[in-house]
Amino acid sequence: MDLSLSGLASGFDWKTLVDQLMSVQNAPINKLKTEKTTNTSKNTALADLDTKLTALRTSVTSLAAEGLFSTRKAVSTTTGSTWKPLASADTLVGSYQFAVSQLATAARRNGALDLGRHLNYPNTDNDVSGLTLATLPTASAVTAGTFSVNGQKVTVATTDSLDQVFTAISTATSGAVTAAYDYTTDKITLSSGSEIVLGAANDTSNFLATMRLANNGSGTIESSGKLGTVNPTAFLTSARLNAAITAVDGSGNGSFSLNGVAIAYNVNTDSLAAVVARINQSTAGVTAAFDATSDRMTLTNNTTGDIGIAVSETAGGLMDALGLTTGSTLVHGKNAEFTVNGGATLTSSSNTLDAAAHGITGLSLTVDTEATQTISVAGDTAGMRSAIEGFITKFNDVQSFIDTNTKITAANGKVTTALLSGNREIQGWASSLRSKAFATIAGLSGTISRLEHLGIDFKTGTSLLEIKDGTKLDTALRDKAGDVEEFFQTNGTGLMETMGDFIDAITEANGDQQERLTKSNTDIDTQIANIQRRLDQQRQLLTNSFIAMESAQSRLQTQSAALTKAFSNTSTTK
Repeated sequence: MDLSLSGLASGFDWKTLVDQLMSVQNAPINKLKTEKTTNTSKNTALADLDTKLTALRTSVTSLAAEGLFSTRKAVSTTTGSTWKPLASADTLVGSYQFAVSQLATAARRNGALDLGRHLNYPNTDNDVSGLTLATLPTASAVTAGTFSVNGQKVTVATTDSLDQVFTAISTATSGAVTAAYDYTTDKITLSSGSEIVLGAANDTSNFLATMRLANNGSGTIESSGKLGTVNPTAFLTSARLNAAITAVDGSGNGSFSLNGVAIAYNVNTDSLAAVVARINQSTAGVTAAFDATSDRMTLTNNTTGDIGIAVSETAGGLMDALGLTTGSTLVHGKNAEFTVNGGATLTSSSNTLDAAAHGITGLSLTVDTEATQTISVAGDTAGMRSAIEGFITKFNDVQSFIDTNTKITAANGKVTTALLSGNREIQGWASSLRSKAFATIAGLSGTISRLEHLGIDFKTGTSLLEIKDGTKLDTALRDKAGDVEEFFQTNGTGLMETMGDFIDAITEANGDQQERLTKSNTDIDTQIANIQRRLDQQRQLLTNSFIAMESAQSRLQTQSAALTKAFSNTSTTK
């Protein structure tokens, strides 16, 4: 028989009684748990307050930032201007008219034209039956499709030879137009007894453009330039350069100098594209480029102005082969030319006109058009106002939070308290913040010593700040930025320093309160554990007693049954 089952022998539900007795004994634990829940809620609220205090401290730091009230903002008064003015704190406030008559340009060294070999190389005849469109060394690849000659469609495939295309032109025009290639000029000529008309809107092949053939109103049309070009991706030994590169050692190594910077190459392992990339990544200060259309190399200075580009190497080197030495031409760069407020013409090697060029301290102006514009330099009142508005917003956040969480309200005879209503310390913080925010800063030389002088006051009937007179604030920021700076930023007494020190102090005190609440909850957990242990022991004691009672009751019932049975048998025998 399982005597731990309540009332099995006695018929008495003693387990329910034990539960009821222990429920009464649990009252201290329930009270402690309620206290812990309250502490946790308070701690959460204090953590929220800490976040708002941190945000307020950040706004104070922004308002105390060095240069905030001396920052200058430069703008062009021309709508849609692409000029980029920039002023420093020491730029004098005012308007400056810049008249740019010439923009600065970069110097450029143009290499010789037509660096590549003719289409039919190494053959020295006009037979182009062995040249297929797919392998032509032209500036761009020929695409398959159709092109028009005198309104007739000529269909070509990339597997066609150039000679087959010439035949197709003659066939399509019934012999009216013939085509021929001249290896000495490296050009194609179309001939007819009357005007030749090339192209149509629905052409699908670029053959005419690739061969540089365009209408000229006559019966003879010749390619506008040589057709063969250098292959910039092949190794230099097979790049189809007209001139041989001989100034290399037995392994193919050579070098040249750009603006005094040595650039190395190897004709067996480097392509023209690789050398171009090496130049552009060097400290030579130039940008190299290969123009496949004109089959020419160019070097352009990375900086503007009338300065040169120095190229030097041993005769027979890569620069010679690219026509960048004796065969090149230097296109001089230009200096920017401008006037300020109608004065004398000034020059600048750059299109960024700085104080060295125009003499206006701290003002830099990057121009990209030849025009006349007025640059207005003034204090950055928008930045100043934004910092002040940020402080007001964060100040109000703290005040609203404290007011909401410490208020006590009474309605219909019922008093309602907020979570932190009994915390006099936090209520004191709000009061002190208000006092410090609206205190008069003594010892200032300017005309601004209170927030009120900036048009800032408390909202009627609240502890929240607001800008009551925006015009007054904007005027002070525009005309008395120095006085505003003194009010907010004077070392030791400025509003932001005193406010910041106080915020730091109450943030630390707030942290102490959170720490105390956390420790209190730890202590409560210990108390609950101790009480629970005693209650568990008491429950076990009661349970054991009732089980003993059940056991005794069971034995009595067994004995009674035995006696009853015994007397019953005796009576029957007599």
